[in-house]
Amino acid sequence: MLVIQRAPRRSKARKQPRVGIAIAGGGPIGGMYELGTLRALDEALDGVDLTRLDVYVGVSSGAILASSLANGIGPESMCRIFLGFEPGGVRFRPETFLRPALREYARRVATVPRIVWSWMYDLATRPLETEWMELIGRLGAVVPNGIFDNDAVGNFLREVFEMHGRGNDFRRLDRKLYVIAVELDTGAVVRFGASGRDHVPISRAVQASAALPGLYPPVEIDGTHFVDGALRRTLHASVAMDEDVDLVLALNPLVPFDASLGVGARAGNGKLVDAGLPTVLSQTFRTILKSRMQVGLEKYRTQYPNTDLVLFEPNADDAEMFFTNIFSYHSRTQLTEHAYRATLDDLRNRRDEIGPVLARHGIGLRDEILEDRNRTVATSLGEQPPRMTRPTAQLRRALDDLEHLLGLPSGTTEPHGLALAAPARAGSRRAR
Repeated sequence: MLVIQRAPRRSKARKQPRVGIAIAGGGPIGGMYELGTLRALDEALDGVDLTRLDVYVGVSSGAILASSLANGIGPESMCRIFLGFEPGGVRFRPETFLRPALREYARRVATVPRIVWSWMYDLATRPLETEWMELIGRLGAVVPNGIFDNDAVGNFLREVFEMHGRGNDFRRLDRKLYVIAVELDTGAVVRFGASGRDHVPISRAVQASAALPGLYPPVEIDGTHFVDGALRRTLHASVAMDEDVDLVLALNPLVPFDASLGVGARAGNGKLVDAGLPTVLSQTFRTILKSRMQVGLEKYRTQYPNTDLVLFEPNADDAEMFFTNIFSYHSRTQLTEHAYRATLDDLRNRRDEIGPVLARHGIGLRDEILEDRNRTVATSLGEQPPRMTRPTAQLRRALDDLEHLLGLPSGTTEPHGLALAAPARAGSRRAR
């Protein structure tokens, strides 16, 4: 579903419009849905390079995608990595993201004797004031802060960034990247990548932003603990708008499901209550997120009257997206393909509306992509690129930067046999 919010008041057109992207969280499946959307945009939008925008904002799983784009890793390369098409080098292994947080478990179990002895001392010294139920309350501190170990997230991203020719330092990027997290002790929103917060490794910031309470433990940075950035806001598109951009592309994978519109067996008889507690909780969670986003969109209209916003999200009757387990990695290929096709459908069906908005910023739509009804993520990837070492990846990225700096066609400075991916389409990339 497309949400197009035109700027109420347009400033004077710039020679080079500024474009940003904001990517919300949504767990593993939300991230895969957004990856499919990014791949569709990468192919269908003409005149913009998603790895060379002016500002990137990522929250939770969306921070993984935003930080990758800012590091020059495009949707094609991300699809190869996360969907298992990457030849050698970095491999995405879902099981590494679902390892039990054994150290957290051990640390909590080690506190049991102290808690029990403390309660027994109180019982002996203040028997009339100490109750048995109080022991249960004290033992609540033994429950781990998270089920899975999220160090694998940071380690994986660090390896990906270094392998693909960039690094793990906000200060080395040639464009703005903001990773949003929340301070556990104060509830304050933190923008990693902003001045004073840009010394933190990107991978560590993303690990903090994706630390969903209950699933992953809080992440300690500079003596402060951080959790998922979506706890305060869903999208944080205002962070991009604060950078004086003319257009924000926004992605949100979680919307409430309208069972009265749903089709197929999973939609049942239009009563979600029949599907049990997990479905009820999912609908509740999605409704809260959507409500917060709608409030945010209204504020953007008044606070940033010169910025256009285009939001991509699932349709209200998207049963496939709603009924897929949000924490499942096994459906990632299916969901990525689903999002890819849904995004192309949205662009095709509403091209008369979105076309003029994008055209304001020098972006067009590629009709040959939109009209290809048989196109899939798998077929769009084409031939497998040759395997690259870390030094050759760094050289490839440096040459790519030089091409854009000089305004040369893609591949002009590229040595034979060093291509990371298929050559860019003529006229489809805007130098920044």
